[in-house]
Amino acid sequence: MSSRRFRSSVAGIVILVIALVVAGCSGSESKQPGAADPAPPAISFTPAQGAKDIDPTAPVQVSAGDGMLTSVSMTNEQGKQIEGILTPDKTAWKPTEPLSYGHTYTITAESLTITGRSGPQTSTFATLTPNNQTKVYFENTGGGLLDGGTYGVGAVVVAHFDEDVPDRALAEKRLSVTTTPPLEGSWYWLDNRRAHWRPREYYPPGTKVNVAANIYSVDLGNGLYGQEDSKASFTIGASHVSIADDNTKQVQVYENGKLVRSMPTSMGMGGSETVGGKTITFWTQPGVYTVMSKANPVIMDSSTFGLPVNSRLGYKETINWATRISTDGIYLHELASTMWAQGNTNTSHGCLNLSPEHARWFYDFSLPGDVVEVRNTGGAPLEVWQNGDWGVPWDQWLQGSALK
Repeated sequence: MSSRRFRSSVAGIVILVIALVVAGCSGSESKQPGAADPAPPAISFTPAQGAKDIDPTAPVQVSAGDGMLTSVSMTNEQGKQIEGILTPDKTAWKPTEPLSYGHTYTITAESLTITGRSGPQTSTFATLTPNNQTKVYFENTGGGLLDGGTYGVGAVVVAHFDEDVPDRALAEKRLSVTTTPPLEGSWYWLDNRRAHWRPREYYPPGTKVNVAANIYSVDLGNGLYGQEDSKASFTIGASHVSIADDNTKQVQVYENGKLVRSMPTSMGMGGSETVGGKTITFWTQPGVYTVMSKANPVIMDSSTFGLPVNSRLGYKETINWATRISTDGIYLHELASTMWAQGNTNTSHGCLNLSPEHARWFYDFSLPGDVVEVRNTGGAPLEVWQNGDWGVPWDQWLQGSALK
C-alpha cells in the first residue's frame, strides 16, 4: 500500500469507536485517586524525534497508541515520498523501500482514538553520513562476472572492493557463495581489495552458483561503509580441461573427460633477459591456469612487461584468435609463422603458439573458467597473482581466509 494519505470508511470508524467504548465499560479494579496510569501517546515514532546518525537499515515504524492510524506520509529533505505499508489492523506503519545515507526524513501521521482524532504529529530524524564508502564488483579472474552467464569448471569468483578494506574479517563475513549442489569452498585474500573464492575441487558441470555481498550500511573499519549490496549468479558449463605437456608439445583438450582434440604447440623458449635491472623470463610456467578472456585480434606488445619493442627480443604484433590464461599475458593463440616448430620446438616468449585452425577452434570452444594445465615446462611455478589460484594447495588456500 502506498504511504500517501488515506481515509477510513465511516463504518470502520464507528466500529472502532464502539469497540473502544465497550472496552472502556468493562469491569476493572478501582484505583485510588491520583494513581491512574498515564495515557499512552496517541502516536509513537521509531526512531525518536531528532535522532541523528541512524543506520539506514535500522527499523522505522509509526505506531498508534490506542487507536488506528488514518494517515501516514514520509519524505526526505528533498520532498521525495517514501513508500510504506500499514499492518492489516492499521495500528502500525513502516517504509517498504530502503533509506539512504546522509538524508533527513520527516514522518507525518494522524490517528483516530476513542477521544477523537489525533494529529497531525511529525517526527524528523537523520541517517548517518559515512566518511567513505566502498562497493563490491563481482568478477571472474579475467574481468566482469556476467550475471546469468555460463563459466568453466575452474571459475574463480573475485570480490573486488573499490577501496582498501580495513577489516577483512568483517568484510568476509558479509560475502557469501551458495552452490547447488553444495560444495566446500573458501575465500582467499590477494590484497586489501580483492578476495577470491573457489571450491576445493573443480565444480561439477551444471552447478548453480549465487554470490552476494551484503555490505550496505556496514562499517568495514575506519568509517568505511558499504555503499550498496551486490549479487550475481551463474551456471557451470561442460567440463573443459586442456593439458599442455612440454614432453609431447601437444595440447590435449578434454570435454567431460573425453579427448576431443590434440593440438601441436610451441611454448616458451626458456631463458631470461635482464632489462633495466628487471629479469624477464621466457618460460611457459608450469601450473593450473584458467581461461580469463578472449580477443580477436589482440595487439601483443613486449613493452607492457618491460621488454622494449626495439630490443633484441622485443615485438609488437597483431595476433588473431587469442585466448588469455594469465594476468601477465600468456595466451593460446594463432601464429602461422611457427607452425614448423609446433609439436617439436619451443620458440615463443611464453605463449602457446597454435596453427590458425586450432587457435580458432580453441577460441570458439573455450569458456571463461575453463582449465588449462601446463606440465613439464621449466621456470618457476605459476603464482596465485598470475591466475594460479588452483595451484595453491587446499590447506594453504584456507589460510588465505581472513576468518582462519
